[in-house]
Amino acid sequence: MEEQILELLKTEGQALSVHEINDKLGFTTVDELKELLKALNSLEDSLKVYRTKKDKYMLFTNSHLKVGRMIVNKKGFGFVDIEGDEDVFVAPSNLNGAIHNDTVIVEITSKNGMQLEGRILKIVERKLKQMVGEFYYNKGKGYIDLDDEKVKLKIEIDKNKTMGAMNGHKVLVKVTNKIKDYVYKGEVIKILGHKNDPGVDILSIVAKYGINDTFPDEVMEETSNIPLTIENEDKGSRRDLTNEMIFTIDGDDTKDIDDAISLKKLDNGNYELGVHIADVSYYVKEDSPLDKEAYDRGTSVYLADRVIPMLPHKLSNGICSLNEGEDRFAMSCVMEIDNKGKVVNYDIFESIIRSRKKMTYNNVNKILEENITPDGYEPFAQTLKEMNDLAHILRKMKENRGYIDFGIDEAKIIVDENGKAIDIVKRNRGEGENLIEDFMIAANETVATHIYYMELPFVYRIHGKPSQEKIDRFIKYISILGYKINGKINDVKPTTIKYILEQLKDKEEYHILSSMMLRSMQKAVYDKNNIGHFGLGSSCYTHFTSPIRRYPDLTVHRLLRKYLFKNQINSEVTEYWDNKLIYLTEHSSQKERDAADCEREVDDMKKAEYMMNHIGEEYDGIISSVTSFGMFVELENLVEGLIRIDDLTDDNYVYDEATFSIRGDKNKRGYRLGDKVKVKVVSANKEAKTVDFTLVKQGDENGNKQ
Repeated sequence: MEEQILELLKTEGQALSVHEINDKLGFTTVDELKELLKALNSLEDSLKVYRTKKDKYMLFTNSHLKVGRMIVNKKGFGFVDIEGDEDVFVAPSNLNGAIHNDTVIVEITSKNGMQLEGRILKIVERKLKQMVGEFYYNKGKGYIDLDDEKVKLKIEIDKNKTMGAMNGHKVLVKVTNKIKDYVYKGEVIKILGHKNDPGVDILSIVAKYGINDTFPDEVMEETSNIPLTIENEDKGSRRDLTNEMIFTIDGDDTKDIDDAISLKKLDNGNYELGVHIADVSYYVKEDSPLDKEAYDRGTSVYLADRVIPMLPHKLSNGICSLNEGEDRFAMSCVMEIDNKGKVVNYDIFESIIRSRKKMTYNNVNKILEENITPDGYEPFAQTLKEMNDLAHILRKMKENRGYIDFGIDEAKIIVDENGKAIDIVKRNRGEGENLIEDFMIAANETVATHIYYMELPFVYRIHGKPSQEKIDRFIKYISILGYKINGKINDVKPTTIKYILEQLKDKEEYHILSSMMLRSMQKAVYDKNNIGHFGLGSSCYTHFTSPIRRYPDLTVHRLLRKYLFKNQINSEVTEYWDNKLIYLTEHSSQKERDAADCEREVDDMKKAEYMMNHIGEEYDGIISSVTSFGMFVELENLVEGLIRIDDLTDDNYVYDEATFSIRGDKNKRGYRLGDKVKVKVVSANKEAKTVDFTLVKQGDENGNKQ
């Protein structure tokens, strides 16, 4: 009967009442009506049909309704994350009781600039598992003041469920059952520490995202049996590269080193580039406790004052890390590359390497950018310069095919010994950083392409093509703001996006416009089906180069060993991996998103913490976005703060939807994205992760900005 109903609603193309559906399907008995109601309830529960307020039923696919996950922003508004479709903006007044992480039905109400807007019609599912907050007693009863201000719930804790928590303790709480709307019972399952203890602020965010900062006993027991060196290990048929000039380039404080490089100039004028990656899969056996824990974590998480590794330190910083002067097992991808950047020959094999030097980006950049050779780098300077020549060739080749460099700045937060933010600087990205990126991309493409043409199950890193509608909307939006894009954009290719960005490159606010364009793109994910990587302009891509910190890379190594080195290719193996990779890639993509969200939230908290010591100070900034309730201003150090529309007191300001600006009665131009302003810090809240500004100078008596 469900199929009949769906077919009828599809044919009719409009909402129908129960009796209309009953009559059109030709039902005449009471029993048939009961079955119809049962089927409609089932279809409604499975989100195949929607029941309107007038008790009419319609197909989701024929409507302006979408189902997705509610993501509430710290600034009060939210987005509905819809799988395979673009996000929908939801204003605070349209949340309709929805909280962060609810599965909701959203009605699309309008398109505002680049963004779809909507209102929440229904909360489909509320997933409340583990949450973090501050424990306190009130009249002898335990409560949790949740850290996440986006979740407006009251959690009560019975006395025998507190684990001995006291006032001020940050705790991880398991939500058990609902008492009434927005009031739930819970139990403390972990005490993180007192809220004022150093590092507890970050641990609280880590716990919120379900990221475990300690390893289970069985994992540590397995790790204890792993050797510290490879001296007594079975080297098998590995190729011995310990006499080759191989070295690593990483950040000053990097301890988990999983990639090393080498280079030779061949007699025919080509380059022989070696990318040598730590052979983590040799030590992490499939389905072992160590492997299961790595799978659960999915990735290492890099926070302001710590790294929460995917693998225990004995592996990540020890036997798997390509430390200077230590023999290590590796997987090598050695490529012959011509002067056009084309890989004309390659070999992928198991190896033993010994890094000659642990180089840092800062020192490598001195050689490549300033022609200054630091002490100890003399034997490698010429090779580094030749590597840089090859990197430029590879980058030009990628740019010609459509590689998109969004040029997004990143903040680096400097903390003291107690984890307190004491400075914020932009991360430097020099020739050395670009060189490593170019070499890793070349290796990832080579490995992916090799397995792709073998037609075997594999992990691909994919990035889908953005919709024409989204790009058109971006161009229309920025044109209203006064930015002109020459030429008609009617075929979205990587070169198209590059062409648009190049026309904006000379604008001082380019990084803001580039970020907006990036938000128009799909998210890169892992998948067993290869559709290419749009942002890289690559037809076939994977992640092979970081198995210490990413589970997909570890899986890629595992499959390379199975397919290429052990030749275990049969129907049983391929069927097993074909099925397993469906879940593995989806899980890895989700863990990557969780880690990114956690890292972003820690950064926001530390930025607010830093600005708490700068209340009253003035800064130059640029308007990064404009909303109906105010405008956000980004400082040179990438801290973003809000100027509320109510605090603009020199004029009567309102939000102008037509021009996406805030306009005053006197100040007709008002304020819009890209405008430079001087602001004063008026408040900063570490817990809420927010910063508030006011304008230092607003307007003169004629309404002109000063």
